[in-house]
Amino acid sequence: MELIVTDSAHKWFVEELGLESGNFVRIFGKYGGSTNVHVGFSTGISLVEPEDARTTTVIDGITYFTEQADDWFFTDYTLTVDIDDKLNEPSFTYQ
Repeated sequence: MELIVTDSAHKWFVEELGLESGNFVRIFGKYGGSTNVHVGFSTGISLVEPEDARTTTVIDGITYFTEQADDWFFTDYTLTVDIDDKLNEPSFTYQ
């Protein structure tokens, strides 16, 4: 699994959530909704420190990560976190 956070997504997280160096953003699978590859599950975020990080991407000291426990949701995919310009919110695309 690879986790890509675009510059525009990183900027959104910093501005909208008030993040600064040393903060953590967990990306996880949650029940309900859908993604471009999951039916009945969508992507969530929370501002918590990692317990058992699986994949990490660090930008300006902010760590974006997934947990080992969420391997079922992310395995075999590259996740790109970007911004949906129409909705002005993060978009999550799995490849």
